Amino acid sequence: MEDRINSFPPFIDKDSKILVLGSVPGVKSLEMQQYYAHPQNHFWKIMFHLLAEPVTSDYEEKVAMLQRNGIAVWDTIESCVRKGSKDTDIKNEEANDIAKLLKEFPNIRAVFCNGQKAFKNLNKQLKNREVGVNFYGLPSTSPLHTVGFEKKLPEWEQILQYL
Repeated sequence: MEDRINSFPPFIDKDSKILVLGSVPGVKSLEMQQYYAHPQNHFWKIMFHLLAEPVTSDYEEKVAMLQRNGIAVWDTIESCVRKGSKDTDIKNEEANDIAKLLKEFPNIRAVFCNGQKAFKNLNKQLKNREVGVNFYGLPSTSPLHTVGFEKKLPEWEQILQYL
């Protein structure tokens, strides 16, 4: 029997304006117990650039930067079975309750999905439900997604209009 992977709790507070959703943490993130921990994942690099914040490697400071700027982070998958870090290898997934989270935090104005898997999961979960926010698919920041930083950045700039 394969072991289940569990996602992390959301980083969110009453002042959060946008929610960034991934699919489920990769191997490196699970090892380090940190969102987007793989050194070649572009998530933190994109955030530092968009928010014009000083770059730091300290995880607590990174999380504080997101909170200071109204950005919440979570995953669409609560638990699953997966070997490695590829979204295509995810099996037996159980969803996080995104609609419930959005009700609990009504200041969220938009949801941005980090990659296709997260976007598909969100669309499936919220299909035909009124949640009162717009949601968007963005290119994955994963190192497994071969599009370079320079091509991802302009699409990620959409988040700024909601901050």
